[in-house]
Amino acid sequence: MSERKTHDIAIIGSGPGGYVAAIKAAQMGQSVALIDHSYLGGCCLNVGCIPTKTLLSNASVLQTIRHAKDFGISVGPVSFDYAQMKAQKDKIVAKIRASLEGLIKTNKITIYRGKAQFQSPGELKIIGQDNLFVSAGKIIIATGSVPLDIKAFPCDHHRILNSTSILEITELPRHLCIVGGGYIGCEFASLFNELGVHVTILEALPTILAGQGKQIAEFMTKAFHARGIDIQTNVAVQRIDNQKSHAAIALVNGKTMDADIVLIAVGRKIYTDGLALDRAGLAVNEKGAIETNSRMETAVKDIYAIGDVTGQWMLAHVASHQGLVAASNASGHEMHIDYAAVPAVVFTSPEIATVGLNLEQAIQAGHTAAAGFFPFQALGKAQASMETEGFAQIVADRKTGQILGAQIIGRDASNLIAEMALAIQNELTLESVMQTIHAHPTIAESWLEAAAIANETPIHFPPRTKR
Repeated sequence: MSERKTHDIAIIGSGPGGYVAAIKAAQMGQSVALIDHSYLGGCCLNVGCIPTKTLLSNASVLQTIRHAKDFGISVGPVSFDYAQMKAQKDKIVAKIRASLEGLIKTNKITIYRGKAQFQSPGELKIIGQDNLFVSAGKIIIATGSVPLDIKAFPCDHHRILNSTSILEITELPRHLCIVGGGYIGCEFASLFNELGVHVTILEALPTILAGQGKQIAEFMTKAFHARGIDIQTNVAVQRIDNQKSHAAIALVNGKTMDADIVLIAVGRKIYTDGLALDRAGLAVNEKGAIETNSRMETAVKDIYAIGDVTGQWMLAHVASHQGLVAASNASGHEMHIDYAAVPAVVFTSPEIATVGLNLEQAIQAGHTAAAGFFPFQALGKAQASMETEGFAQIVADRKTGQILGAQIIGRDASNLIAEMALAIQNELTLESVMQTIHAHPTIAESWLEAAAIANETPIHFPPRTKR
């Protein structure tokens, strides 16, 4: 291995952080190398966001058809082919991946296929399909994360699966047990429940979706129970055994249960394996993350880190924005990251979307906070489309009216949260929302109504009773 290449910027990892950083740097006139040992697009495109949301879209269509009679529409017996759904998912991923490769190449970015290993702060050794040394003035680390494996019951990818291997099954189980009630576990619970699978969630904490706050956790617990999903909280798994015909699950409390397959969804682990960070003078913190400042710079000059490896937000859109920041700074253009208005979405049924602070967090932060809660049942468009499950809520500062956060549950929550993200990022107030004309009839009107309630001037909701 004697071949050597030199670039202005080398980026390790082609996920939503890496490829965005590569394109941004190329647009700024830099010579860019993009290095990845696997498929372009990283976890998000290949085994995360896109494939799971493709399958969830299939389940959503099935749900709509099953409720057709509520709209006076007769459709007859409904059936589906999960193997065909899986094949369609693979086809969509492959199509987007090919388009991404074309986009990267049209930006004159050089792709190296292999694993990168630091030789020094400015030199990388590439081992794989391509074998060479790459020198770069600036290096951006964007290696992402992988599903967290538990030593007590490691995934065998036959009966005990993780969020990657479960996407490869072609036959539905009768009973799926999910270990972990966070957003990953709950998304898969929604998917397989809609497809007729009996789903059990085992969660060690007192509630599912604990990271989304008490209000959302309680709402979704009721919604899941109504759909027939079995939720067991405050339980810890001691052991899982592959019995060939099924998986046997033993809990710490002495109880046991069987399931056709078990999904381990207890989180993700930052991935820096094989990078030889010490040769670059880099270290990770106690969580395994590479710490950065607001310019995405690490402790080593001219080395940046973005995405899951930074330990900030394990979200594709955050990685992409971090990529823009890192590429800009690496190209000599000052840019800083701001995490005040990061939208987060859980693609369950119904969808969950949040941004900024919830009411409890706002109070803890020292704000005199008010919340405007508007249920979809009071919304004309929701009634017309028979999608009344859910609510919109805005959290604001009582003194200034500044919007501090928002939460929404319901159909299209993932799209609707964008308005509040824009409002928080630009430090808008309740008055800003109330003075904006919202189209009628739409679900987006719920923000107008929630703002008016938080302002204690409701129009389509009864005023609060004064005690």
